[in-house]
Amino acid sequence: MQTLWDHRYAQRTQRMKSSAVRELLKLTERPDIISFGGGMPAPEVFPIEEFREACERVLRDYGALSLQYSSTEGYRPLREQIARHSARYSIDVSPDNIMITSGSQQALDLIGKVFINPGDHILVESPTYLGALQAWATYGAEYVTVPIDEYGMITDELEAALRYGPKFIYVLPNFHNPAGVTLALERRKRLIELADHYGVPIIEDDPYGQLRYDGEHLPSVVLLDGQFRDNCSGEYCGNVIYLSTFSKILAPGLRLAWVIAPPEVIRKMVQAKQGEDLHSATFNQLVAHEVSRGGFLDRHIKVIRSTYRERRDVMMSAMDAYFPPGVEWTHPEGGLFLWATLPNNLDSSEVLKDAVAEKVAFVPGGSFHPLGGGENTMRLNFSYARPDIIREGIARLGKVLTNRISQQSAEKVRA
Repeated sequence: MQTLWDHRYAQRTQRMKSSAVRELLKLTERPDIISFGGGMPAPEVFPIEEFREACERVLRDYGALSLQYSSTEGYRPLREQIARHSARYSIDVSPDNIMITSGSQQALDLIGKVFINPGDHILVESPTYLGALQAWATYGAEYVTVPIDEYGMITDELEAALRYGPKFIYVLPNFHNPAGVTLALERRKRLIELADHYGVPIIEDDPYGQLRYDGEHLPSVVLLDGQFRDNCSGEYCGNVIYLSTFSKILAPGLRLAWVIAPPEVIRKMVQAKQGEDLHSATFNQLVAHEVSRGGFLDRHIKVIRSTYRERRDVMMSAMDAYFPPGVEWTHPEGGLFLWATLPNNLDSSEVLKDAVAEKVAFVPGGSFHPLGGGENTMRLNFSYARPDIIREGIARLGKVLTNRISQQSAEKVRA
């Protein structure tokens, strides 16, 4: 049904679509639904008392400053703190390489605003993060995809995709969203080599990098890129724009993330951000800085790792017990998600209808594939629900899958 507003919308709104994840999050408001849909942190690990004390200190010691307008780049002590933290992972940057954004989603939007012209090709993994696709669709992006496997982006297929001349490569190397896999070290190096050869920048999205539960830490793409070129005279000027966030290590309600990039890119993104919101919330930045001081963040991340490791293990154990033969899933070494693959003849969006009837929800995998496909896949989040709830939810989902597969087999016999 058309309304008097329909002809007034900008043409770009025709490319806007609602996020399947955000729509599913509405289900979490229903207390009878067990949701594995959203990528939500466990509320039990929110450092509420530390936030209360930090808010009191900020208002007591920096009250006027915290409630005032601030610089677009972000609160400098917080950027200095991020630079010191990055140096522990051998990422040598200054505050001038860092900009604070209102969540990583704003960083993705700013990248679209600064870099994407209508019709530009963007190289992404398939599947990839739905929020990035949603942000860049508004700017008229077209996608070139490279598949992934249990070791991340299949770089043997990368060069063919690079011949399309993409504006940049978007990659989630650590505990991929949605697939949960990690890009192998040799593939990281090959990605950097090919990106340099074809002159294509890399956007490294790393919201989960500190949430590793098994295995050895792998150097970031931004670090490996700096080692590859090593010609920046002490100032970061590499081929990688790096994104990370406080959402997964403190609280998503802060809506605070950061970008690391060469200074000229930061300057251009600052100009774009000024037109969006002037700056991220001053009070939130001061609170995040205050909470993170004195080694608290390191201690808190250990608590998060322990909590999520247990929940991941509980989910995989329950899947072993309740999922029928023919269903496979990834075994993430960290992060918040695992990725399940159903038999080829099952559509996970149809399975979801049965699942909701059984009071359990997940995200169908098709929406994570920008060029289509993946209808027989699903993303499951293990960080949000308590272990007993995870077991019950997976048992319900296993029942749904068993019934669906049995129905499919019976229909084949009748045919």
